[in-house]
Amino acid sequence: MLNKILIFSVILFNLIIFNVYSNDQITFDVSEIEILDGGNKIIGKNRGSINTNDGVTIEADKFEFDKIKNILKAQGNIKVNDKLNNYDFNAQKLSYFKDKEKIKIEGKAEALISSNYRFITQDINILRNEMIINSDIGATIFDTINQTRYEIGKFSYSLEEEILKGEKIFINTKYKEPFSDKFFFKSAIFNLKNQSYIAQDINIDFKKDIFGNKANDPRFKGLSSSRKDNVTTINKGVFTTCKKNNNCPPWSIQADKITYDENKRQIFYNNALVKVYDIPVLYFPKFFHPGPTVKRQTGFLVPHINNSNVLGSSLQIPYFYAPSNNKDFTFKPTFFDKDIFMLQNEFRLQNKNSFLIADLNIVDGYKSKESKRENTLTHLFSNFSTDLDFDNFVDSSINISFQKVNNDTYLKVFDTNLVNTDLKPDNYDILTSDVNFNLENEKFALSTGFTAYENLNEQNSDRYQYVLPYYDFSKSFFDNNNFASFDFLSQGDNILKDTNSLRSRMINNLNIQSYDYFSDNGFKNNLNYYVKNIVSAGKNNTEYDASPHVKFMNIFEIVSSFPLINKNEKFTNYLNPKVSLRINPSDMKNYKNKNRQINSENLFNIDRLGLNDTLESGKNLTIGFDYKKERIDDINKYFEFKIGTVLRTKSNNNIPLNSTLDKKNSNYFGKIYNNLNDNFNLNYEFSIDNDLNELQYTSLGATITKNNFVTTFNYIEEDGQIGSTNILENVTTFNFDERNFVTFRTRNNREIDLTEYYDFIYEYKNDCLVAGIKYNKTYYQDRDLEPTEDFMFSIKLVPLTSIEQKFAN
Repeated sequence: MLNKILIFSVILFNLIIFNVYSNDQITFDVSEIEILDGGNKIIGKNRGSINTNDGVTIEADKFEFDKIKNILKAQGNIKVNDKLNNYDFNAQKLSYFKDKEKIKIEGKAEALISSNYRFITQDINILRNEMIINSDIGATIFDTINQTRYEIGKFSYSLEEEILKGEKIFINTKYKEPFSDKFFFKSAIFNLKNQSYIAQDINIDFKKDIFGNKANDPRFKGLSSSRKDNVTTINKGVFTTCKKNNNCPPWSIQADKITYDENKRQIFYNNALVKVYDIPVLYFPKFFHPGPTVKRQTGFLVPHINNSNVLGSSLQIPYFYAPSNNKDFTFKPTFFDKDIFMLQNEFRLQNKNSFLIADLNIVDGYKSKESKRENTLTHLFSNFSTDLDFDNFVDSSINISFQKVNNDTYLKVFDTNLVNTDLKPDNYDILTSDVNFNLENEKFALSTGFTAYENLNEQNSDRYQYVLPYYDFSKSFFDNNNFASFDFLSQGDNILKDTNSLRSRMINNLNIQSYDYFSDNGFKNNLNYYVKNIVSAGKNNTEYDASPHVKFMNIFEIVSSFPLINKNEKFTNYLNPKVSLRINPSDMKNYKNKNRQINSENLFNIDRLGLNDTLESGKNLTIGFDYKKERIDDINKYFEFKIGTVLRTKSNNNIPLNSTLDKKNSNYFGKIYNNLNDNFNLNYEFSIDNDLNELQYTSLGATITKNNFVTTFNYIEEDGQIGSTNILENVTTFNFDERNFVTFRTRNNREIDLTEYYDFIYEYKNDCLVAGIKYNKTYYQDRDLEPTEDFMFSIKLVPLTSIEQKFAN
């Protein structure tokens, strides 16, 4: 009897602890089981799992299986693994309709599908035969491979084809990055496998800094859209980069069809209409511009519309060509309404240790107002630099530049908007070509080369100046001592100018300057000694004789100052009286007719006259003091006053006369700068004769600010020994608000009673559009250039293009 009881217990234990089979379809693995209704209902408790014969495993805290209806219900910490369809689900409540192969999950659920997609959703249905997952509530879907997040309403997802269909869709690409693209669709069908889609009522927001401006909101909007093979097409679309607001954007491009080709990285438009505040301004049957990811790619660049009072209206359509990773071209054909054609070509070549850029321009059909003949104009600008990478040198390089034009007023006529290159000379009257070699290490620095200058204002025979060769050398000695710096500077050149005038010169300088020495009573002292050696010769030269000359000069200088500092709660006050005693027993070259201006900033410099082949001779004492009152809480708010003068034992007629340092008592040179007040800024420089009778130099700059009104005056007057200049400038700006302002500029030459120009500008500016109206009147005349009176309208669509239209009298 006991044996029968033991056998029955073992059989019951196996039924409860291990497996329960149902219709050979579902296998139970639970720790506690209850069988009801004659075996038709099975209840599993205290956690367990079930396995189907087609690869589904469900873990849960509680199970209930109805054998008649073939329905399984599960609750609590549910984990579903479908090996056949490759997905895992986590949920709290589900029903598995085995006959229909349908799993219904109630409430929140989370799934991992194909190890690529993570679904966070609720109230979903899993149709295993159709391999479909759907929900009327919606889901958040993470594409972990492409770093894309989908926020979707009612949806259906095909496990086999990876097709997602849905409504009210928001897509965030690169969602882990601070700036990302955002897509909004009313409804769409996505193929997640190849990243294609078909959608209706679309909005695409590119990441804010995609065009280099974080304030912009670049975006597309359209009636319908599709994407395949990295090509996005938008029908009845609108594009703008303007910041979002409740009104229409400042500018937009509307088109029947917009195509964004990510392979070519270009955006194409069919029947494009450019609108400014919903007002049509331009129409293009075909139009395109680089895509937002373009940094360097073959294709057309942003076109430019320009206007010139000499050349008329023009349209420039640049094209960029990149045949390889290290070289590219930019072709800039420009078409004028006066039968003029211009083609500018820029070439760039970047290698490991060198860079070449060359710019060639050809203008055909230009008729000079001076000669009344048609001319072909050209320019060639180039620059080449290479790093020689010598060992033990911080700099070992060669730089070669070349500038050439075939018309003297070419650069002035074809101004910045037309001839647009970084190689263009800063001074339109002087062309410079140069070969330069540099060496620098811890012991010395050397620069040498050849330079040619062309003055476009001179006659052909005298316009060229050649420096063949030149050099600059510097070296410091005795760096480890504690009492002075020893610097050797040498420079030389061989200059040919005015056809046959030759000058050869070598200048050597030894500068010995003591370190600051402070006495017990607070004086700061320096002892300095400067030696200059000149070797020179000339031919047909007014400065030097044909026979070589060797000359030595020296200056001994004692500098002493008494710096004082006083502080209170609001200000720090600095007062620094100083003197410089200089003795030069040697003679100096005669430079009395040179133009040199002395002021309080350069008065105490040893080379204040800017004459590198001579030293200021005689004995003189420079005295002055500096005062500064500085705000403690803001060092940019201060008041400053400087004044100084030079005293000589006797006058020196070799010193430039307009410097006034030739006299026994020079002028007093001073400066007053006031920036203590936010509403008023004053910068005043002056030079007054030693008798305090005549103000010979005045430079007055003042800025007055009141709310949105800012006006700046600059007045310069030279009189007496210093010169005869009298100029008044004014710039006045009024900001109506943060976007609208007007500016007025004028410059008057009072010496000849001539107003050189008037400028009046109204400008509107926001994050994506700059529009302006400008009136300009000039009185300047130079050969092909005549005085003009212009009225100009300009508009800039950021970052696409700029348009300028000028109406000249």
